[in-house]
Amino acid sequence: MMKRALWQGLVAGATGAVVMTLGEKAEQRLTGRPDSHVPARTLERLTGMRERSRRQPVPLNWAMHFGQGALAGVLRSVMAQAGLRGPWSSAMFAVVRLTNDQILENVTGVGAPPQTWPRPELAVDLLHKTVYAFATGAVADALAARNGPGPGQRHAALRPGRRADVGPLRRNG
Repeated sequence: MMKRALWQGLVAGATGAVVMTLGEKAEQRLTGRPDSHVPARTLERLTGMRERSRRQPVPLNWAMHFGQGALAGVLRSVMAQAGLRGPWSSAMFAVVRLTNDQILENVTGVGAPPQTWPRPELAVDLLHKTVYAFATGAVADALAARNGPGPGQRHAALRPGRRADVGPLRRNG
């Protein structure tokens, strides 16, 4: 299961990162918001690279942006393999994705805690990370569903009082 979760998660996470990026670019065209180079600066500090002065390190930005998205997708794939699928699970994963960003950005001193951000900036970040989480979840869930229900779903189907009409075990009545 873990080998399958790894490759499926990398695919799901990379897809989620692409969808998030397309959404970000559309939002930036509408709002005029500039690109963020926080991912590049975070990667520079995590790896001990010499930080570039005024030049915006676009390749490093993309490496961190898509690399982090693909790697986080592995966790969402493990969730899907276990039977944690659907919008509820994608919402849980959105919190994990946001937490991952904040840990890396704050431990390196590149970012500040979200509660200190201007509210419009926070809303935009929450929106884009949520788009990522739900796109990643849709792909992870679809790939995992090819293997049938996960252990958690099988358990729920056997337990009296559990809702059998939720998720991939939905019964037509």
